[in-house]
Amino acid sequence: MIVWLNGTHGAGKTTTSVLVQQLIPDSRVFDAEKIGETLMDITPGLPATDNFQHWPPWRQLVVETARRVLDYTGGTLVVPMTVLIEPYWREINKGLAHHGIPIKHFVLHADQDTLRARIEGEHPIPSPFRLKYLQPYAEAARTWLHAEAEVIDTTHLTPTQAALQIALRHSASDGR
Repeated sequence: MIVWLNGTHGAGKTTTSVLVQQLIPDSRVFDAEKIGETLMDITPGLPATDNFQHWPPWRQLVVETARRVLDYTGGTLVVPMTVLIEPYWREINKGLAHHGIPIKHFVLHADQDTLRARIEGEHPIPSPFRLKYLQPYAEAARTWLHAEAEVIDTTHLTPTQAALQIALRHSASDGR
């Protein structure tokens, strides 16, 4: 099984994923961003883009890597990864379903002011890359994303509280 933690930058995916992994027996964190980093290291480079998710191999390799790891280890993969483009989410979801891998999809949500404050508070100079995804996240949340997942509002939750909610919902859906 996969527990996918979606949401934009500043929602708490990375921090929460580590805590979720500690709460779900036989689970591992799979950071799909590392696949994007590997693709960015190819020389000469792949076609220019501002987001490695636009490369079809990224989406295919996320599915294939998850499948191979689960075939090898079993258990649960906790995937902290923002996917805001609906066709990309559908492609990944369909690919995993093709291999019989169930997904429990969560969106870690926070209001725009909280997200902006978290991003701006991370470093002395706020990340323009992270800030530019606030509006696309709001649009995805409004149009499709929140309908596709269980939403965990992290605006007033600690990462530990969010992780506990996810682990409890995972256990309930897993029959534990």
